[in-house]
Amino acid sequence: MFRKMRRLGQQLSNEECIDILTNEPRGVLAVLGDDDYPYTVPMSHVYVDGKIYFHGAKTGHKIDAIKKHSKVSYCVLDKGVKEKDSWWYTFRSVVVFGRITILCDDGEKIDKLTHLGNKFFPTPEETQDEIDRLLDRTEVFEITIDHMTGKVVKEK
Repeated sequence: MFRKMRRLGQQLSNEECIDILTNEPRGVLAVLGDDDYPYTVPMSHVYVDGKIYFHGAKTGHKIDAIKKHSKVSYCVLDKGVKEKDSWWYTFRSVVVFGRITILCDDGEKIDKLTHLGNKFFPTPEETQDEIDRLLDRTEVFEITIDHMTGKVVKEK
C-alpha cells in the first residue's frame, strides 16, 4: 500500500525516525483541505507512546479538514549540519502517514497537553497554568501512525 523508498541507502532506521520525532519541536501537517486541495500547516508536536500529538483551536480550516477526512501526513526535519567550508547541509527527515483523531476525554487531553507543554515550557507549573487557562478552548489531536519513513539527505 505504501511506497518503498527509492534510495534505500539514505533510509533511516525506525529508531532514528523516533529520535527525530521525539527531539525536534515542529513539523508540517498535511490534510485534505477545501475543494480537495492539500492544506499544510506548521505544528509544534510531541511524540508519546508511538503517537504524535499537537493542539489547536476548535474552529478553522485545519479542524474542518480533519473532521472531513482522517488521513494525514506529517513531516519533520532536523536542524541539519553544515559541512565545514561548504554550502551544503546534511539533514534528516521523517514522513509519517496516519489517521488523525480529536481527543474528547478531558483527562486524556490534559495528559497529552502536559507532555506537550513540558516539551516547550520551562517549568511544569507554567505548563499547568496554560492548561488551566486554555483547556476549554483547545482541541488535542492524535496521529496514529500507519507508515513512517525517514531519510538522510546530503545536499551537494
